[in-house]
Amino acid sequence: MRVIDSHTAGEPTRTVIEGGPDLGSGSLVERAARLEAEHIDFCASVVLEPRGHDAIIGALLVPPTRDDCVAAVIYFNNLQNLGMCGHATIGLAVTLAHLGRIDPGHHKFETPVGVVEVLLHDDANTVSVVNVKSYRLHKDVSVDVEGHGRFTGDVAYGGNWFFLVKDSPIELIAENIRPLTDLTQKIRSALEEAGVTGTDGAWIDHIELFGSSVDASANSRNFVLCPGGSYDRSPCGTGCSAKLACLAADGILEPGQEWIQESVIGSTYRISYQPGTGGGVVPKITGQAFVTSDANLVFNPADPYSKGIRP
Repeated sequence: MRVIDSHTAGEPTRTVIEGGPDLGSGSLVERAARLEAEHIDFCASVVLEPRGHDAIIGALLVPPTRDDCVAAVIYFNNLQNLGMCGHATIGLAVTLAHLGRIDPGHHKFETPVGVVEVLLHDDANTVSVVNVKSYRLHKDVSVDVEGHGRFTGDVAYGGNWFFLVKDSPIELIAENIRPLTDLTQKIRSALEEAGVTGTDGAWIDHIELFGSSVDASANSRNFVLCPGGSYDRSPCGTGCSAKLACLAADGILEPGQEWIQESVIGSTYRISYQPGTGGGVVPKITGQAFVTSDANLVFNPADPYSKGIRP
């Protein structure tokens, strides 16, 4: 299986170029459902140890169903499919440029949650992504978190579901990644126990804490818990989309006005939005990605951990 690895603002992506499972025909949503239902061993073998680790997001290239899209992609992590992934979309664009499949300019990628527009800048490492429409579902939802008291945040969609807490009680620095992870996992459990969900009962699988930025040029810093329990090294593209929806709804950020979002490790995205048709916002995220390896994964049937080490 041929894969190309990249990182976007520190967060890794593993793009499967050749050797993925045959998902048959049909819509991308149908093929993504087959990947999750029938090929969980494939997903685990690509992103889990011993070949990977918890932070890697997989990106499986499949034939697009639309003539105006240069690629179709299904994103997955160590637990499940992802509807959309901002950092992995930036990484995919840089990977396709590395392969010579796209040149700097405007392109479209098909994802299970809709078509996203991509601008590959002239340096071939900087990418702007126009994401799917994002929106805030609930404002100021409060839950009691074991050992920490009451937390209030917004429920918003940016291609994945988020619970966004404005003021983190723990300083958002790399030295605090363990306690931040423990806290956000407890917040997610509290949301589940309280029955707080996204639209149609969707699991709120990402928790996002905000605080003051370290870099004076940035507007804020965040910590993001991902579905499988790892933290996002980047500022999180879909999380930034959810953040933009909340900023717009609160009248804090105007259309086209730029916001610089800093991650817990200090990497940044430049983000902005335009109003969405019928409500919500259409986010734009700009960041940099770099290819880190071009490799073949080897699967030996005699290897007892060939299908990945599951936690």
